Amino acid sequence: MARRGATRKAQGGATRKSQRAAVRAATVAFASTVLAGPLLAAPAMAEPATPDQLAAENLPPELVTAIQRDLKMSPAEYLDRAARAQQLRGYATEFRSQRPDEFAGAWLGQDGKPVMAVTSVDAAKIVAADGYQTRLAPISANNLEGSMDQLNSWIAGLPREISGAVNNVAIDFLNSQLVLSVANTPAGHLLNLPTLIANIKVVLSPDAGGPVEHRPMGGDTYISAPTPLNDQLQSVDVCSFGFNSVDSAGNALNISAGHCNPNIGKNDDSANVYLPNVRNLMSSPQLGTFVSSTLGGRSALDYSVIKLNDDAVKAGMDQPSVRGANGTTLTVTGVADPITGAPICKSGQSSTFTCGFVVADRVETQLYTAEGQSKTVRGFASSACTLGGDSGGAIVSGTLALGITSGSNAADAPNCNEANTALAQYGGTASLGIPIRDILSDIDANSGGGLGSGIQVRTRANA
Repeated sequence: MARRGATRKAQGGATRKSQRAAVRAATVAFASTVLAGPLLAAPAMAEPATPDQLAAENLPPELVTAIQRDLKMSPAEYLDRAARAQQLRGYATEFRSQRPDEFAGAWLGQDGKPVMAVTSVDAAKIVAADGYQTRLAPISANNLEGSMDQLNSWIAGLPREISGAVNNVAIDFLNSQLVLSVANTPAGHLLNLPTLIANIKVVLSPDAGGPVEHRPMGGDTYISAPTPLNDQLQSVDVCSFGFNSVDSAGNALNISAGHCNPNIGKNDDSANVYLPNVRNLMSSPQLGTFVSSTLGGRSALDYSVIKLNDDAVKAGMDQPSVRGANGTTLTVTGVADPITGAPICKSGQSSTFTCGFVVADRVETQLYTAEGQSKTVRGFASSACTLGGDSGGAIVSGTLALGITSGSNAADAPNCNEANTALAQYGGTASLGIPIRDILSDIDANSGGGLGSGIQVRTRANA
């Protein structure tokens, strides 16, 4: 598995590349079990409340093609499942707050029906009476998350040559276990898991590939560099814009990946963002500037905030839209939360629209920066194909903003067809997403009432 963010490097007559942090992708080796399993009860489904989403006939044709190709479902079914996922997420959150020791996870099954796992028969009766399918589980979600924290602390204390073989740790609520993805290398084989932490499944994944050169593309692409482009350009980083946003002061912003900022972690972490002129990178017009970036740390998130300039706003980046294939756009109608089994689609400058399912709604991965610092990044795993250059791109469920792309196990693949073939034996393509609600909350909390305070994703409702 490529342990890197889905960022591309493009050379500008350079003799070397700048080095930056890279995010390890989430595994989907357990995806086949995540969406299936025997049920304790199967009562009639409660009618789901429908979030504010576009009608199926209003989806862009290229997105419809991706839904049919990748999810094998109709656009109407995609939107319906996305709505059911958000209803389940809301119910599960409320149930967990009231009965924390009995909640053991929630997901959509392969048939699209919501399922919730609990640790007692009494809790199962309550869930069934509320119209949800239920399943008994031996371990609560709280205990699984506690074990995950213990395991990540143990991994962080290992020598780098050993901990570097660990791709990520995910919670598999369907099987009440942690899934540890380890590179299929000699160092990975030496890993001696602590016996105090039970219910761990180890998955061997391919090791990271080497760097691949790609030229920047148009559409939702942006490039950035540690210094202005008119300086002696060594290399540029190629990423994708995420969600257009606005704060309470009316500042036009865009949310992308934190590791896309080439100056992240430096005393002056600002860097300019440009629309690439592929014929002459040095003359690429500026669209904005990174004003804040986070990678790991207290929040364990990977995001950046780009302040857009007037040229970007005039070009339409004050609109509630996500760019996709061939210049088409999808209107964003609201905000969603990840839950296992929810259908998702993502945009990105390399792979355009691709779709998949959330296969784990909590994944944590350790990474090392170019300076050798260990970071923990937390997000959700999906089966959508993501290529190099897609970092920062928008992830939606239905037409609701779900998160931004952080990493991928296919970052070095030239296209998704080759990625699907090469990674089939390891469970297929996998992407790591960062939840948009967590990002918005963190930006607002750290704004100090200034830039980013009260930030919202631009949606049809608030446009």
